[in-house]
Amino acid sequence: MNEHAHAKVEKNVAVMAVLIAVAISFGGLAEIVPLMYQAETIQPLPGVKPYPPLQLAGRDVYIREGCYNCHSQMIRTLRFETERYGHYSVAGESVYDRPFQWGSKRTGPDLARVGGRYSDDWHRAHLLDPRSVVPESNMPSYSWLGDKLVDGALTTQKMQALRALGDPYSDEEIAGAAAAVTGKTELDAVIAYLQGLGRHAPKAPAVANAANVKNETNDAGGRP
Repeated sequence: MNEHAHAKVEKNVAVMAVLIAVAISFGGLAEIVPLMYQAETIQPLPGVKPYPPLQLAGRDVYIREGCYNCHSQMIRTLRFETERYGHYSVAGESVYDRPFQWGSKRTGPDLARVGGRYSDDWHRAHLLDPRSVVPESNMPSYSWLGDKLVDGALTTQKMQALRALGDPYSDEEIAGAAAAVTGKTELDAVIAYLQGLGRHAPKAPAVANAANVKNETNDAGGRP
């Protein structure tokens, strides 16, 4: 582009906006389209399946309450992160997440591997009164979650919609969705969701030398 044409583009806001949009579109396509054909980004890890009804309801409550604003579900490949949380996050864990919960905002700890780390009773106490189990916590109470029952009909509709998007729910799973959440509260659902996180994640490599790990962690400026 010659200097005259370049000057015209710089002085014409509409043309500049269109060209910026085109450039961003091509750049985005160049990054996104190849990922759509890579098996590791579209194939679930062994054991990873669409959320069962109660966990699905819990995930949606988790999103509705904005838990992702303080808790990421993405462990980076940094040594001090994998030593604290476990194996780094891989795409095959989140194949059935819509939307996925990856991110880096951590007012509270990452939850990608929290499943099975605490008991249901611990999670219940933590959600109802966080400081009863973590005295220094600044997390608010979510006591109202115990007052509202999960909507079985809505959960069924969500599973039907997700199957239309490609999640392999069977007719039997969808037909039994309402019964699976009958009598369950939103608190029960969130706990079920949290207990399922990271259950089928890759296993973290064994630590060969604890002293080296400590030194590398200190050098990185983090804490395991």
